[in-house]
Amino acid sequence: MRSAIIGFVIGIVWLQNQPVLPSLTLAMLLLAAALMLGLAVRRWPRPVLQPALLLTCGAALGFIWAGLLAQQRLAHGLPDDWEGRDVTLIGTIDSLPYRFDQGVRFNLALEQVLQADGSVSAAFPSNLPPNLPRKIALSWYSTPLAGELQAVGAVEPGERWRLTVRLQKPHGNANPDGFDYEAWLLEQDLRATGYVRPDTNMPATLQNRRMSNFVFSFGNLVEHCRARLRERIYAALPGHEYAGVIVALVVGDQRGINQSDWTVFNRSGIGHLISISGLHITMVAGLFAALAQWLWRRSFFTRAELPLLLPAQKVAALSGAAIALLYVLLAGFGVPAQRTLYMLTVVAVALWCGRLTSVSHVLCTALLVVLALDPWAVLWPGYWLSFGAVAIILYATVGRARPQRHLTEMPDWKARWRQALTAAAQTQYAVTLGLVPLTMLLFGQVSLISPVANAIAIPLVSLLVTPLALAGSVLPAPLSDWVLVVAHTLVAWLASGLEWLSGWQWAVWSAPLPSWWIFLFALLGTFWLLAPRGWPLRWLGLACWLPLVLNSPTRPQSGQMWVTAFDVGQGMALLIETSQHRLLYDTGPYYSPQSNGGNRVILPYLKARGIAAFDGMIVSHNDSDHSGGALAILEQIKVGQVWSSLAPSSRIVTASPQHQHCTAGQSWQWDEVRFEMLHPQATSLNDPKKKPNTLSCTLKISIGDLSMLLPGDIEAAQESELLGSQRAALRANVLLAPHHGSGTSSTVAFLDAVRPDLALFQVGYRNRYRHPKSEVFERYRTMGILRLRNDASGAITLQFGQTLTISEYRSSHARYWYGR
Repeated sequence: MRSAIIGFVIGIVWLQNQPVLPSLTLAMLLLAAALMLGLAVRRWPRPVLQPALLLTCGAALGFIWAGLLAQQRLAHGLPDDWEGRDVTLIGTIDSLPYRFDQGVRFNLALEQVLQADGSVSAAFPSNLPPNLPRKIALSWYSTPLAGELQAVGAVEPGERWRLTVRLQKPHGNANPDGFDYEAWLLEQDLRATGYVRPDTNMPATLQNRRMSNFVFSFGNLVEHCRARLRERIYAALPGHEYAGVIVALVVGDQRGINQSDWTVFNRSGIGHLISISGLHITMVAGLFAALAQWLWRRSFFTRAELPLLLPAQKVAALSGAAIALLYVLLAGFGVPAQRTLYMLTVVAVALWCGRLTSVSHVLCTALLVVLALDPWAVLWPGYWLSFGAVAIILYATVGRARPQRHLTEMPDWKARWRQALTAAAQTQYAVTLGLVPLTMLLFGQVSLISPVANAIAIPLVSLLVTPLALAGSVLPAPLSDWVLVVAHTLVAWLASGLEWLSGWQWAVWSAPLPSWWIFLFALLGTFWLLAPRGWPLRWLGLACWLPLVLNSPTRPQSGQMWVTAFDVGQGMALLIETSQHRLLYDTGPYYSPQSNGGNRVILPYLKARGIAAFDGMIVSHNDSDHSGGALAILEQIKVGQVWSSLAPSSRIVTASPQHQHCTAGQSWQWDEVRFEMLHPQATSLNDPKKKPNTLSCTLKISIGDLSMLLPGDIEAAQESELLGSQRAALRANVLLAPHHGSGTSSTVAFLDAVRPDLALFQVGYRNRYRHPKSEVFERYRTMGILRLRNDASGAITLQFGQTLTISEYRSSHARYWYGR
C-alpha cells in the first residue's frame, strides 16, 4: 500500500506540472489502466514486481484525482465582462482580516449579486450563476476623497456585508523561481481578486455597509475565534516588537511579523518554529493526553472506577487527537499542521482498534490524506520540508536503538536525561544533514548556524514560549497580560541572540539551485552518510555532495549577452549579463512598506541563480515604479557602481557605495559588450523644473551586430531631443518601450529612427494607467514590430549572440492555471 501512496504523490506532482488539464478521454483511459493494474497486483505471482505495479497504479489515480479537483476549481471563474467594472455583492467575511497602514485585506464568500437598482439578481447557492467564483480576495483601501482619507470598514470574520467592488481574474507576476500567486489563489479556491470601491456617490441601496454581525457556520466560528484571540494578544502587547510572533504561535497568522525579523529567523534556520508547527502540536497534544490519562486513572479523584469502563490509554489517545484538531483549526490548517494531525489521528485510531501500526504506514497515510484534500500542497516548500524531515528522522533513528551499558550505573533520572539529550542530538544531526540537499533545491541556501540556533530555540519556543502564549491568550485579564509579556520577553531574548548569530558573514551558505541530477546525487550521498553503523565507508557519502558544493552560477559564454526583463507589475527592471559582468537597469516598483520589486522578484531570482553581486546598477529616475526596490537590493547584495538621475539627498544615493549621475556621453565596455549613455544632458540634472521622467537614464547596449535601447520613461520631448542630437545612435534591434507605452511617448519619428525588430512593454496587468495605450500599441504593430508584454508573457529572457533568442516564462513554464 505504501508503494501505491508514493505513486499517488508522483501522479499529483506530474499533474501540477502540466500546461493543460487532461481531457476526459485521457482521464478515463488512465482510470481503466489503474483498475487493470490493481487487478494484476492481486494475481501477479512475483512479489518483487508488485511494488512497481502499485506505484504505477497510484500514479495514474493521483493524476486523475488532481485533474478532477483542478477542473472543479477552474469551473468557477470570473466572467470576462465582469473585469474592470463595478459590481455590488453581498457575502460573508470568510477569513482572518489582515490590517495594514493603507487598509485591510480579507476573503468574501459570495451570497448574492445585486443589480443596478439594488435588487437581487442572483442568490447563493440555489440560483447563483454556476460560473461565478464562490470566494473572492478583496482589499479595502483608505481612499483620498474630498481632501480626506475615507475610512475602511471594520470587517470581522463571519459578518455579512454589502460591498461594491471592482474585480479581476487571478493574476500574479510570473518569474523564474518566484512565488506563484496564481497557483496559491487556486489552492485557496479564490477565483477572483479586487478592491472595494468608494460609495459616496452611490444610491443607499448599493452603499457599503454591514448587514449582519455574525452568520453562523463552522468555518465562520473558527475564524471568529482566531480573530478574538489575535485581538487579545495585540491588546495585551501594544507596540511590542514581537507581538506578531506570539500571534503566529497561537493562531498561525504570520503576517504581523516584520520582514527584517523573517530575515533573521530564516538565516538562523528556525523559521519552521515561528508558526504552529508539527512539533508544537505534538507537544500540546501529548501534554493534554498525559493529563487526561492521569486524571482518568484516578477517576477524577472520585470512586467511579472509570478505567474499568474505558482504558486510560484510549482516553489519552482521544484527548490528544481532539486537542490536536483544535490547535490545527487555530493554525488555519497549514500543511505541517495537517501532517501532524493526520499522523496523530492514525495512531489514535490504531490504539482504539487495538492494532499496532508501523511509523512508515502512519507517515504514508498522512501523506495520502493531505494530498487527497489539497493536491496543490506539492507546489510549496513547506510540504516537502515537513514530510522530508519526518522521513529523515525515521530513516536515521527507527530500529537503531542500542543498549548503553554505562547508563545502568547512573541514577534513573540521570539515565533518562542522558538518553533524552543523546536522542535529541542524534535527531538534530540527522535532520540538519538530511535536509541539506532538499533545502538547497528549494531555497539555494543552508543556515550553517542552524544546529546551534535550533538547539536553543526548540526547547525555548516549544516548552516555554508556546505554552505561555496559548495560556495567555485564554486566561482572564490581567493574568493573561502578565503571561503574554513573559512569553514576549523570551522571544525578544531569543531574537537578540539570533540576530547576533545571523550577522556573522558565514552564517549562511548560498549556491545556485542545483539541477535534478545534482540533487539526486547529493540525496544518495545523504542516505549513505546517515546509514546505520557498520555500513561501509559512510563518510564517502560526503563525496556525493561535491557537485552540490561546487555548483557555480551560470553565465553567458564569450560573445553572448543575456537580458532578463522581469515581470514586476507596473514598473521596470532588467538584468543585463555579459560573460564576466552584471548590470541591473531599474529595480521594480514599491508595493508596500514591507514589499517591493527588489525583495519580491529580483532578489529571489538572484538567490536561485547564486548571484551575490552586481558590477553596476542604474536607477533611471525617481519614480517609485523604477526605484522602489533599490534600497532592498543595496541592503542584501554587493553593488559596485550606481548610476542614476536622483538628487544627491536621495536615500538611494546615500546608500550607494559609489554613485555617479548618468549623463549623455558616458560609455564603457564589459567583455564584448559596449554600453553608451545617451540621455540626460548634464545641464538638465540641476534644473528643478524638470520632471523625473524627463531625466530618465537612456542606455544603449551593443554586442556585435545586435543592440538594445533602454530609454526609461522619456516622453515625446526627450525623444525629439535625441532625434536632433543622436539620431544615428538610436538604431537598435530591441527597444524597451518608453514610459511603458504611454500616450506621451513612442512617437512615429522616434520609432522610425530606432527601427526595432522587437519591443518590450513592462506593464502591470490591468494597470490603472491603461499602459500600453491602445493607439500606441497598435502603432508598433503597423510598423511591423514584434510586441511582447510582461503581463502576458511573464519574465522575458533575451539571449544575444550570433542571433537573438527569445524566451517567455509563461510559455516555457506553462501551467494549466495560467490565464484561467
